Amino acid sequence: MTDAAALRVRVSVPDVWDIMGIDADADWTVAQLKSQALARATGRQLPASEYIVKFRGARIFDESQRLSDLGVPDRASMIVLPARRQPVR
Repeated sequence: MTDAAALRVRVSVPDVWDIMGIDADADWTVAQLKSQALARATGRQLPASEYIVKFRGARIFDESQRLSDLGVPDRASMIVLPARRQPVR
């Protein structure tokens, strides 16, 4: 990772009530960032297809997009949410 392409992205994973800083490269895809966030937050590999990513309040439907293509700045915040609503118990 070069300094010019290095990003620190703040990712929130409400499933485990965790917010973490992830050192990413601007060439990472949204899918890569999501997988990294889920693995770090839970300590295991979860099915990434069961989660969505939001940036600036909007869902990112094409997770093959690079962070640089979306204009994600250094220290940006993103959120990883379950794709389906969880039932209240």
